Amino acid sequence: MSTVTNPSHEMIKLYAKILRTPTLTEYHEIIRQLEPGESYEAFLINLMKREVLKRQENQITRKIKMAKFPFTKTLDEFDFERMENVSSACIWELSCCDYIKKRENIIMIGNPGSGKSHLSIGLGMKACQAGMNVRFYTAASLVNELSESLQNNRLSKLEKSLSKVDLLILDELSYLTFNRHQSELLFQVISERSERGSIIVTTNLEFSRWTELFENDIMIAALIDRLTFHSHILDMNVKDSYRLLDTAKHIV
Repeated sequence: MSTVTNPSHEMIKLYAKILRTPTLTEYHEIIRQLEPGESYEAFLINLMKREVLKRQENQITRKIKMAKFPFTKTLDEFDFERMENVSSACIWELSCCDYIKKRENIIMIGNPGSGKSHLSIGLGMKACQAGMNVRFYTAASLVNELSESLQNNRLSKLEKSLSKVDLLILDELSYLTFNRHQSELLFQVISERSERGSIIVTTNLEFSRWTELFENDIMIAALIDRLTFHSHILDMNVKDSYRLLDTAKHIV
């Protein structure tokens, strides 16, 4: 049994494809929502508004994908009541992304399980929603990618790509010791961003213990100087780990 197609609808679909405005094909839904007597202009405004909203939604989806978050976490999911040294008002203020516009940094220092990664991803998601370019790395993965790019003569290309990012998130600057060569690569990235782009760093170690991560004391001092210049330093230490508390809930 053949179905009868509507020539007008098919032409609209064709023009929508050519113009790359897919929401034009949803005009029937807009018509149903119009109040009796509403003008053609109202119909057109509603149709164009739907297209704009869809494009914004698609842009946010693309930016979140490009950020390469390891998992999705939002600030709405975060348990702010467990924070002992940072107010929820401070985090929500940062979520407005003014610190990115001012090219300021955020340094989160706290014990494991305090929610640093969750907050960094949540703030990164907010930046994506604000139309900004974000890139997430663990410190180890960034150093590995920099080293591989150097070996394959692609380091300048990677550094150029990172320079275009509005917010670079460097998670878990705590667990691995970097040799002199790796330290220099990481230092170069951070130095290039100084007053040019924002960084969020999460670490378990207070600054005085960064000698455990890097071999060169002079480089450590310069690294901390660049990171803390125009920065929001958050004390994320808590008594109980989020992960330990979550595990305890499932123990019978």
